[in-house]
Amino acid sequence: MAVLAGKDTRVICQGLTGRAATYHVARMVAYGTRLVAGVTPGRGGRRHLDLPVFDTVADAVAATGASASLVFVPPANAAAAMIEAIDAGIGLVVCVTERVPVLDMIRVRQKLAGSLTRLVGPNSQGVLVPGATQLGVMTTVNARRGTIGIASRSASLTSEVVAQTTAAGLGQSTTIGVGGDPVHGIGLAQCVSLFLDDPATEGIIMIGEIGGSDEEEAAALIEEMRPGKPIVALVVGRNAPPERRMGHAGALAAGKSGSAAAKIEVLREAGVRIAPRADLVGVTMRQALVS
Repeated sequence: MAVLAGKDTRVICQGLTGRAATYHVARMVAYGTRLVAGVTPGRGGRRHLDLPVFDTVADAVAATGASASLVFVPPANAAAAMIEAIDAGIGLVVCVTERVPVLDMIRVRQKLAGSLTRLVGPNSQGVLVPGATQLGVMTTVNARRGTIGIASRSASLTSEVVAQTTAAGLGQSTTIGVGGDPVHGIGLAQCVSLFLDDPATEGIIMIGEIGGSDEEEAAALIEEMRPGKPIVALVVGRNAPPERRMGHAGALAAGKSGSAAAKIEVLREAGVRIAPRADLVGVTMRQALVS
């Protein structure tokens, strides 16, 4: 079992005929993802990567019964693509696009309210269920089927922690890259909730960073639920200078608010085990499972 997606999930790709989508969709198909169609306005009726191309998401859904969409659309049009997928009743939208304007994402968040759609991203590596399906750009090299659910704000650290949990003999049930942008879809708290409800997930790893309130929201949920499953967190940016934007996602800690130290404190108070260093996440998770 997995969360968000599985081997039978029927997936379309918005922006399929672009260069980035062509490369990554080919990888996904080779991995076993059930890609059923693409959407590129003005190119309906063609085929690309041996997949039918439609002008609209609604047409693609009607023809294929797809329930998930990948958004490989440039930043200026990414919000419109996400909104189109929401309007078409897509249950899961994964947006890998970076630098989507914040005001555009506010419109997307407003459209999500009251809908049945879950959005992962933007600026997300995607969703990976080892041996079953890959939605996005996440590397699959070190991924192995297992029992650890991973939710991460950091792309590079996701790959590192996947490798560590595999090396520790634990593997992953599902890995979710929530994205590093300030306004995004599901966050760490929602991922924790999904993993707690998943019988195939025995332990949970959260990878956080400075800025935003994802970690604090997750801590509040965990403190309220007091789950039996062990939860390990890594929060990076402890030595980041205050009130200075860091990294391509523009993570910013202003004073104590949003700082790594503040996030670690609230997570620890909620009962989360904190990994002392990035290279010890897998070991910390293995210890948490037996303690």
